[in-house]
Amino acid sequence: MNREGISGRVARLRERLGQEGADVFVLVVAERYNSESMTYLSGFRGSSGALVVSEDRNYLLTDGRYALQARAESPFDIVIVDGGSLQGKTADILRQGRWETAGFEAERLSVSIFSALEPSVSVWKDCSGLLPSLRRRKEEGEAALIRKAAALAYHAYLEVREGMTEKEFNALLEYTLRKNGAEGGWRNNEFIVASGERSALPHGVPTDRAFRKGDIVTVDFGATVEGYMSDLTRNFTIGPLSPQSRDIQDTLLEAHQRAVEALRPGVEGKAVDAVARDVITRRGWGKHFPHGLGHGLGMEVHEVPRLSPHSRDVLEEGDVVTVEPGIYIEGWGGMRIEDDYLVTAGGAVCLSGGEGREAPAL
Repeated sequence: MNREGISGRVARLRERLGQEGADVFVLVVAERYNSESMTYLSGFRGSSGALVVSEDRNYLLTDGRYALQARAESPFDIVIVDGGSLQGKTADILRQGRWETAGFEAERLSVSIFSALEPSVSVWKDCSGLLPSLRRRKEEGEAALIRKAAALAYHAYLEVREGMTEKEFNALLEYTLRKNGAEGGWRNNEFIVASGERSALPHGVPTDRAFRKGDIVTVDFGATVEGYMSDLTRNFTIGPLSPQSRDIQDTLLEAHQRAVEALRPGVEGKAVDAVARDVITRRGWGKHFPHGLGHGLGMEVHEVPRLSPHSRDVLEEGDVVTVEPGIYIEGWGGMRIEDDYLVTAGGAVCLSGGEGREAPAL
C-alpha cells in the first residue's frame, strides 16, 4: 500500500470521527486479532500493535520484534514499546494527548485491554461500525488483488485427481497456492472439501474420506494476496452427473446468474438474496437452501455487506460480495456455486473469472 493511499484512508477516518463526535481513535491488535484494520489504516502487517489517530497525529505502537518492519511499511509515527505492555504505553500516549472523547471498536476489543485504557480518556464512544464501513468500498488496487487471488485459487483447484482424500486435496490446494505466489489460503478459516453424502454439509471440513465413483465433491476455497482474499466454490464429480445432480446444477446456475444481474448500488442485500431464493424455490429445492446468498469480501473472508433474508445492508458502489447459492440434501449430497463480484454503477463485475461453474467429471 503506498503512503498516499494510506493518507487518504486516514483522512476519511478523521472525517468520520468528527461526525461521531470523537477526537481520537484507538485500535489495539493482540495476537493478530483485528490486524486487518491496522493494516488497512497504517500499512503495518505485524501481529501486535496499536494505532492512535487524532486530528493531527498518527501513532503506531509495536514491540521490538517489528521495529524495522513498522518503519518500512508505515508512514505513521512509530513508537517501540521497550518494557511494559502495549496497552500501558497506549494509555500513556492517550493521557499525554489530553483528548476528551476516544472512538474504539467495542466489538473487537477485549475487556482486559479496555480496562487498561479506560482511565486515560474521559469519554469512550463505540465506533464498531466505522472501520467496516470504510473498508467495504474497495479501491481499484484492492479489487485487482482480489482478482489475482481468485486466479491463483482457481488454478490450484485444477490440480485435483481421482483417488485423493479430502485432506490430501486440501493440502494440495494450500501447497499449490503458496508455490504459485499466494501468501496462502484464508487466514482464520479452513477450506471446505466435502465429498459424496458429506457434500450436504455446507461447512464440511476435510476428512480422510477418499473420492469415490459417483461422488459429487464440493470445494470452497480461496487465496490471499497482499492481505486480500478470494472466495470460490466449485463442484466436480467422479463419473458423470446423475439426472438429479444436473437439475440441481442447472438450478444453481440460474439462481446465481439472476442474482448477479440484481447486484447494483442502492439494492438491498435481502432483495438480491430473494432473487436467487425464488429461483431455487420455483424449481422445487427451496427447503434445501439453508443459508444466506453471500457476504462482503476483502481483507477478511467475511465482511459487510451481507446478502441474506435478514440483511439490512444496502449495496454501494465499490462493494465486493460473493454470490453462492447452494442446495444440500441429507444422505445424498449437495452443491454450491460461488464467485466474487465488484459492484459498480453499471452492474456487477466478476473478479473470479467464473470458470468451472459447471461441474466437470473426473
